[in-house]
Amino acid sequence: MQLGLVTGTLVASRKEPMMDGMTFLVVSQLDDSNEPTGSYVVAVDAVGAGVGEVVMYASGSSARQTQVTKDRPCDAVIMAIVDTWEVGGEEMYRK
Repeated sequence: MQLGLVTGTLVASRKEPMMDGMTFLVVSQLDDSNEPTGSYVVAVDAVGAGVGEVVMYASGSSARQTQVTKDRPCDAVIMAIVDTWEVGGEEMYRK
């Protein structure tokens, strides 16, 4: 699992039929200082996240283990919206 910042949306009018009805969001990976790493991923949104929110996402085979993405051709999924994030007793983020 990784932390990321939702930076945008992606619309695909033609896609694999198993992906119909899914929302795709562009996520910028965050480092342990809450700064973007420069890496982006397109993830299926399983929790109703929005642009500007910090999220927890999974990639690889783990992405296909949510109720929304089970047995679907998905490589990344947003599975949580972060409320707070703390490292070593220091609060890094608060929604």
